[in-house]
Amino acid sequence: MKRTLAFGGLVATAGLLAAGLAAPAQATGDVATAPLSSTGVAAESVAAFWLSEHAANLIAATPYNAETKVVAKHVSKGGPAPDSKPGVVPAIGDEKKAVAKSKNVNLPKTTGKVFFADGFKNVGTKEKPRYEAVNPHWCTATSVQSQYKNLVATAGSCVYDTESNKSTLNYWVFVPGYYQGKTPFGVYVGKQAFTHYDFDVYEDADRNYAFVTVYNGVKLAGDGRSYELSATEVPEAEYMANLKNYPTRLAGVEIKDGKTHYYVWKFADTGALGANVGGQGLAYNQKVGKPVFVFGYPSGSHPDGNHAYSGQTLKWTYGKTFAVQAPEIKGEELVGTKSSFTGEGALGSAWLVNYNNGRRVGYLNGVTIGVSDTDSNNRYDTSFSPYFDGELAGVYNAAKNLWSGSIA
Repeated sequence: MKRTLAFGGLVATAGLLAAGLAAPAQATGDVATAPLSSTGVAAESVAAFWLSEHAANLIAATPYNAETKVVAKHVSKGGPAPDSKPGVVPAIGDEKKAVAKSKNVNLPKTTGKVFFADGFKNVGTKEKPRYEAVNPHWCTATSVQSQYKNLVATAGSCVYDTESNKSTLNYWVFVPGYYQGKTPFGVYVGKQAFTHYDFDVYEDADRNYAFVTVYNGVKLAGDGRSYELSATEVPEAEYMANLKNYPTRLAGVEIKDGKTHYYVWKFADTGALGANVGGQGLAYNQKVGKPVFVFGYPSGSHPDGNHAYSGQTLKWTYGKTFAVQAPEIKGEELVGTKSSFTGEGALGSAWLVNYNNGRRVGYLNGVTIGVSDTDSNNRYDTSFSPYFDGELAGVYNAAKNLWSGSIA
């Protein structure tokens, strides 16, 4: 039996008729939620896991590919339909501005990679531990509007572990603007995850989306190796408590002047996500057929072996949406767009309607959950997303006003 939670209307917007989008409506939805890192110390251990040793675990991560390559068919009639009136939430900084047109395509700062792993192992020593990630992977995600500028949107399968049927993926972080180990705006540790009950329980592709609140960004102090710059000394009792519960937070042990000194990694706060990179707006119950930009980090090869994308840089495609079905993943009300993105790495890519190239913001209206070769020529030609309706708005509404704060 489903559990049903009702939510109120979304934030009222201003100046949006110029964007061709309607005002928001009331929404209800079935929401599933789960903690990722519920305490600051736990979040610090997650950040240290990815940032220590010059971000070695970030660099070692490979693209995630959970059921992205499937058979999909274009639906000429019918397809997704609004379940209530169309609605929008404006992008950060765009609350009272009209959207102007521009011909140049400037990539959004809001998009980046989410990283997660199955666990870790100590490949160092007891005195100088070095924790190596087990099966580190990444997806694409984007920052979206929220009260505290702390919300990330991506595919549900980039947050909820459908592969092993665990609750959520482990050691979850968002890195906007990531490139070859560089974290220009810091690392944002996930705090709380939200998705639709039907995806959490039934793995329903029509509800394969998620919103995650994140703590303020952090960066490792100093160069990532020096105790003096990157670590802080703590009492032996605190070190031993971390050894039991949060070992990746430990920087190591050093003997100086005949005494044993204990260190944990030290971080600097880089600020709220939306304050640093902005946040996309949100649009739901929109007509199928709108033009959409898709921004993501595709990687991997087409079926014919062509390795079109490296996954190292942000890419984009552009096209109109159309109705799609993918029954093998329970996708009956999906939308697609013509795109050459391969599935690996592109999972979670942001679909933006009414994208303004000057401000690099638009309205999130989809997230990539799969790709398909619809004309059987051994090249992926279509990306697809859940249709964003009032159920999606209900999940967003459950997450958008929650505080997370700083861990540094």
